Amino acid sequence: MDILKKCGFIICLAVCFALQAVAQPELIPVADGWANNSVNVVVFRKNSLVSSKNTQFIAFYNPAGKMVLGKRKLCSAKWEISETAFGGNVKDAHNSISIMSDGGGYLHVAWDHHGNALNYARSIAPFSLELTDKISMTGSYETNVTYPEFYKMPDGDLIFMYRDGRSGKGNLAINRYALKTKTWSQLHANLIDGEGRQNAYWQACVDKNGTIHVSWVWRSSPNVASNHDMCYARSTDGGKSWEKSTGEKYVLPVNASTAEYVCRIPQNSELINQTSMTTDDKGNPFIASYWRETGSEIPQYHLIYKAGDGWKVINTNFRQTAFSLSGMGTKRIPISRPQILVDGKGEKASVRLLFRDSERDEKVSMGFCADISKNKWIITDLTDFGVGAWEPSFDTELWKNKKQLHIFVQKAEQPDAEGVAQSNAQMVYVLETK
Repeated sequence: MDILKKCGFIICLAVCFALQAVAQPELIPVADGWANNSVNVVVFRKNSLVSSKNTQFIAFYNPAGKMVLGKRKLCSAKWEISETAFGGNVKDAHNSISIMSDGGGYLHVAWDHHGNALNYARSIAPFSLELTDKISMTGSYETNVTYPEFYKMPDGDLIFMYRDGRSGKGNLAINRYALKTKTWSQLHANLIDGEGRQNAYWQACVDKNGTIHVSWVWRSSPNVASNHDMCYARSTDGGKSWEKSTGEKYVLPVNASTAEYVCRIPQNSELINQTSMTTDDKGNPFIASYWRETGSEIPQYHLIYKAGDGWKVINTNFRQTAFSLSGMGTKRIPISRPQILVDGKGEKASVRLLFRDSERDEKVSMGFCADISKNKWIITDLTDFGVGAWEPSFDTELWKNKKQLHIFVQKAEQPDAEGVAQSNAQMVYVLETK
C-alpha cells in the first residue's frame, strides 16, 4: 500500500510539474506591429515564423503598414529587424504575409494578396533579410492571387499554394520551386475546380515522407454560412498526381462530384474555413476545424482523422457558448480557428489544439489530449492576458524537426467585415513553450 501511495504521489507530482511547465512559457518580445485588425494574426499564414538550421525568421506589418522581417539565433532573445521597402493594404485582414526558408537557407516571401497580382520576393543570399525586387514565379495565373502559402519538401524544394479567383468562384493553384535550379514551375493551375459555382477553402501539410496532404470545405457563395462538407486528397509524387486516401487516382481537376468526402457537414452549420491539418508519425492525416452539430446551438472544435480503412470524427465538446457564423468578409468571431499538432500514431496519438476563445478571456490557450481514443481534454492558458482577435500560427519546421513549439503572438482587434479599429500598436512576441 505504501508503495502504491508513493507511486500515486510521484505520478501526481509529475503531472503537476508538466502542467506548470506548459502553463509558464516564455514570451520573447520582437517589435511593435500593426494591430488595428487581424492581418498579422490570421490562421492561414504559412508561415509567420519559420526556422532553418539554427536561425529563426519572422515577418509582420509594422504600425506604418510596412512589411518587417526579422531573424535570430534559436535560444537567443535578440532579434535583428529589417523594415523592407514593401508594404501592404493592412486595412484588409486577408492581405497577410507568408514566409518559408528553402533547403539552401533562402527566405521566400509573399504578401498583400486579396484578388490582386502576385507579390513575391526572396532573399538575395542565404539567411539574409535583404530581398530582391518583386519577381514573378511562373508568369501564369498570377493576376488574381489570394491566400499564398508555402510548404517545405524534405529535399528542400518548396510548394506554393494559392487561390486563383474569388470567394465562391475560385480554383486552387500549385507551384513548385526547385532548389537546384532556383526556378518555379506550375504543377496545377486548377487542382480543385469549383466549376464556376463554388470554391475550395483548403488546409494542407507535408509529412516526413514528402506526401502532400490537402483537405478542404466547399463554399457556395461569399457568405461564410455556405461552407459545407470536408474533402481530402494527397500526392505521393511531389504534387504531380493526386489520389484519395484509398489510393484511387483522381482525374484532375478534382471537383464536387469526384472528391473524397471524409465528413458530410451541411450548410448553415457554423462550419469555418481555412483551419489546419497535420499527420501522425505514420502519415495518417488529422484535420482540425469547428462546426455546430445538428440539434446543438454550440459550435465545437472537431477532429477528423484517418484510422485504418476509414475516417473518424471526434467532437471535443469542451465549449459552452453558442454563436452564429454568417456574412461576408473577415468576421469578428468569439473563437479562433485552431492549429493542430500530433505526436505518436493512430488511435494512441496525442493531440494539441491551439486556439483562442472568449470563454477563456481571449487568452492563448491549448487543449491537450494524451490519447485520442479516449477524447479527454486538458485545457491550459498559455498567456495571462487576452489577445483580442488573434489566431494561432507557429513555427511548423521547428515543431517538425525538433518538437519545439514556438507561437506567433500579438494582441489585435478585428471589427466585423473589413473594419479597422482605432487601436495602438501592439508588441509582437514569440511564445516559447517549455
